[in-house]
Amino acid sequence: MLAVNTPADLSFWSLALAVARGTLTLSNPNPRVGCVIATPDGHVIGQGHTQQAGGPHAEIMALRDARAKGHSLTGATAYVTLEPCSHHGRTPPCCDALVEAGIAKVVVATGDPNPLVAGRGLARLRAAGIEVELLAPDSDAAMASRELNIGFFSRMVRGTPWVRMKMAASLDGTSALNNGASQWITGEAARADGHAWRARACAVLTGIGTVLQDDPRLDARLPDITRQPHLVIVDSALGTPLSARLFDAVAGGLARQIWIYHAVLDAEKQAALAERGAILMHMPGTDNKVDLAAMLRDLAQREVNELHVEAGHKLNGSILREGLVDELLVYLAPILLGQGAGLSNFGPLQQLQDGVALHFASVDRMGEDLRIVARVQGRDAFLRTLSA
Repeated sequence: MLAVNTPADLSFWSLALAVARGTLTLSNPNPRVGCVIATPDGHVIGQGHTQQAGGPHAEIMALRDARAKGHSLTGATAYVTLEPCSHHGRTPPCCDALVEAGIAKVVVATGDPNPLVAGRGLARLRAAGIEVELLAPDSDAAMASRELNIGFFSRMVRGTPWVRMKMAASLDGTSALNNGASQWITGEAARADGHAWRARACAVLTGIGTVLQDDPRLDARLPDITRQPHLVIVDSALGTPLSARLFDAVAGGLARQIWIYHAVLDAEKQAALAERGAILMHMPGTDNKVDLAAMLRDLAQREVNELHVEAGHKLNGSILREGLVDELLVYLAPILLGQGAGLSNFGPLQQLQDGVALHFASVDRMGEDLRIVARVQGRDAFLRTLSA
């Protein structure tokens, strides 16, 4: 394995990762990958990132970029943030394209955990006579690539999406007043940032309580957005109104599916919701409630990498109580609201050590508000050990 230890390497990886971040709201459910192609004397001649599912991958885009600029690819080095694919999926293998282009060397930040790749890409390149180097798992570029693809790695390794729960509250933890009023506790900058986090997710999840109380669309309202996250509704008794505004986002032109998970069977309601475009999954657990853990496994099968939860305190409490949350995205406004609904409803606990232990991944200002990203301790351990 290669350790990044030269200024040139650092420059290439900085660019490749910056290019990869351009896919943040684009490439789902495919991983976010960037590729930079350089000449033996260190000049960048091509770069590209993965396009929408079914479109070209990063390596293909970088090869096209170099050719469009009139550069020869013979003897060049490709820096790729994730192992090139070696199988026919929605697109042909990227390994073959690199070989055919005359690339002499491929340096890879981290291996691909997809069982269809998982080292086969590196082996295929070596078998074709290409020099291949894989960065050390603890190198900055390798860790940054895995972090960028935390949902994809979660789905491939754990069989469940990376579950991120978004909450907005006053400084004393009130997310809504006793009369239900909650718009708007946080300011415009925090709300815009929340839409960006929605947009990067494969799917947004909410509960029937939020649907009935707020009648939300739960789409990502950003300029120039090219895809909408799918919508997941936990609706045990099939109470989603046929007139709900969430159906309007489906009719808005961008591909979006609505998945309703329910516990009871009601043929008439199921047929009516299906007529409105919903896809229904019967997934009963105990007490006529949806089996939330089974739902996450099913969502992984539906290629959901990052699941963005925007629900009320009751469903939030259930998801936390079952240990299904990986990360919290919390916006705190500089206001005290006193009694009202909290961020979540779970417990009461008898001992402090029974709480959900977190560590702060980041704390930032969003206008007048604070944005806290807090990760459940130990949930990202798989990112630090993976390599091809």
